[in-house]
Amino acid sequence: MDVEKVRDDFPLLKKRRIVYMDSACTSLKPQKVINAVDAYYSVYSGCAGRSAHDIAIETERKMEEAREKTSRFIGGKKEEIVFTRNATEGINLIAKTIDFSRRSKVVLTNMEHHSALLPFLNLSLQKKIQTDFLIADDEGLVNDLEKWKEKIDSKTALVVVHHTTNTTGTTAPLKEIAKIAHDAGAMVLVDGAQGVPHYEVSVSSLGVDFLAFSGHKMLGPTGIGVLFAKQFILETLPPFLLGGETVEEVKLDSFKLQKPPHRFEAGIQHYSGIIGLGAAVDYLQRIGMKKIEEHEKELARELIETVSVIEGITLYGPTDFKKKCAILAFNVKKLPSQEVAVMLNRLGGIATRAGFFCAQPAMEHLGAKHGALRASLYLYNTKEEIEKLGEALGKIAGL
Repeated sequence: MDVEKVRDDFPLLKKRRIVYMDSACTSLKPQKVINAVDAYYSVYSGCAGRSAHDIAIETERKMEEAREKTSRFIGGKKEEIVFTRNATEGINLIAKTIDFSRRSKVVLTNMEHHSALLPFLNLSLQKKIQTDFLIADDEGLVNDLEKWKEKIDSKTALVVVHHTTNTTGTTAPLKEIAKIAHDAGAMVLVDGAQGVPHYEVSVSSLGVDFLAFSGHKMLGPTGIGVLFAKQFILETLPPFLLGGETVEEVKLDSFKLQKPPHRFEAGIQHYSGIIGLGAAVDYLQRIGMKKIEEHEKELARELIETVSVIEGITLYGPTDFKKKCAILAFNVKKLPSQEVAVMLNRLGGIATRAGFFCAQPAMEHLGAKHGALRASLYLYNTKEEIEKLGEALGKIAGL
């Protein structure tokens, strides 16, 4: 993969003096995605599925093309792709529509993002479900399958687990977890927000029932997300929201729902976001997810080797690059992480994130009781940028 050629596709990198290391929060956008979004507003800004004129028909065609591209990208079928605002909404959709009357137990891990944790914690506090937590090991890994077998039982309706954490960049053994869950009669919901942008993901190979992810973390626009759900399950779920395009027929005393996925897409959709997501999928596939993963593994190795040798640095999570993607959480001495983030920005235009990363229980489990700093890299980052980070951290640690 020619990284310099990739970088040339991102206009922000040309216009600003920046070392962007905050891709776990949101990724930069290539020109092809920006062009696709612009084309919707400037060339064919119509309403899909509603009108018979040319630009409406073109909008619908582009929207369904994006659905087809996205389904192929994750190894599913287009009928299994529901467009949402983001991964958060997709997870909430499942939390709000699954019937927990027969089985009320939901198994999660303590490493989950708040967006995966809170919908089910809220249901638990309302006495609608019971939550049970698998506690990660000291590195934040949830790979102990015997622990999963102990947690998942005949009372379990759903297992909620990350593909890849946004705190340490480690991945969960999803295929094995899915088998354990299915053997017990439970379903599996995967938070794929950090996994889908960085790995080749196949829902059919993994065997999971639901996968939620966001477009903006994978080079796409903000405000667009995806929920994959197995078709036979989607057909049994009640609608999350009701409104235009969710129904085939309406009477004053009844209505008939559309078939999935359209029954879950109420009202005018984020057409430009959907089309931009399709362009992002095209871009990632043109480069190749295997090449991106290989590049990021090298970045992860370089990142750990560079940061770990700086005196006064505390790392969180595995220090073996083979166990993670290019996400690294750390602290510098006892300095507040927000203060270090500001200093990095001022010293070298280095963009990182500070705090708990919307995963406070996970960071506290790792020992970062007051939060940490996070560098998260993607396909457009370079080893030279990691060197700049190391130099800046060395200066800060030496103060």
